[in-house]
Amino acid sequence: MTEPTTDPSWLPATAAPATAAAVRPIFIIGSPRSGTTLLRMILDSHPRISCGEETHFLRELEPITGRHWRMLEPYGFPKAYWLHRIRSLYAGFQADYLARRGKVRWAEKDPTYTLHLPYIGELFPDALYVHLVRDGHDVVASYRDRWGYRSAARVARGEWKRYVTAARSLREGSAADRYHELRYEDLVVDPEAVLRPLFTFLGEAWDPAVLRFDEAEHDATDRYQRFTAERRAAGGETSAIYRSRVGAGAAKLDPVLRRLLRTTSGSLLRDLGYLDGGR
Repeated sequence: MTEPTTDPSWLPATAAPATAAAVRPIFIIGSPRSGTTLLRMILDSHPRISCGEETHFLRELEPITGRHWRMLEPYGFPKAYWLHRIRSLYAGFQADYLARRGKVRWAEKDPTYTLHLPYIGELFPDALYVHLVRDGHDVVASYRDRWGYRSAARVARGEWKRYVTAARSLREGSAADRYHELRYEDLVVDPEAVLRPLFTFLGEAWDPAVLRFDEAEHDATDRYQRFTAERRAAGGETSAIYRSRVGAGAAKLDPVLRRLLRTTSGSLLRDLGYLDGGR
């Protein structure tokens, strides 16, 4: 990931240079259905951090300097120009959102960004990445329950592995010290023990408000609240963070989905400890 030039001659006279923000942006990454929305709510409960709904903003704009570049190149501006414009637009939107909420630092939760990390790195070379990993069995089961068998089969055939491998690639190279990995299973069992090191990594003071994220106001659709309420009721739990889904996939996946997942991702599951205990 290379940092674009910050003061090129092509910048308009009125444009601010694309220097790093006073505080680093945060990106929550990982496979969909891994608990990233839960982590988003937790971060959004911190008095300094704002983490809104997924925008898909950067994912949709990547083609400007990617597959659509041949159409834009005749305008005469280099790729660094377009990266600057996109960065300024996105960072400006986040700055306005921070001001409206009375906070000072933004985070973005969008699992699909996991597959666009080189581009994110070009735009925000100082970004911090928080990767939430969840047992692939449970991810596949969650897909099946949420979107049906065909979606679950697609994830079992390699999609879970693709996301986890892409995120973990940040552990090498220049982004290694800006990457923090945590497990969904650990987060729901002992939230404070997992979250304290996370906020240390982010350079933020610990605030117990993050453990009461369900009491905070979030800009969110009511879909998440309805879904988690249903899960909590089904598991007979009353706490904001419920544990009943941990291991549910390994226990309940049918033989076909289990075989698909273990055929394509068995080595990764084993490396992560998700095939221990004879599961």
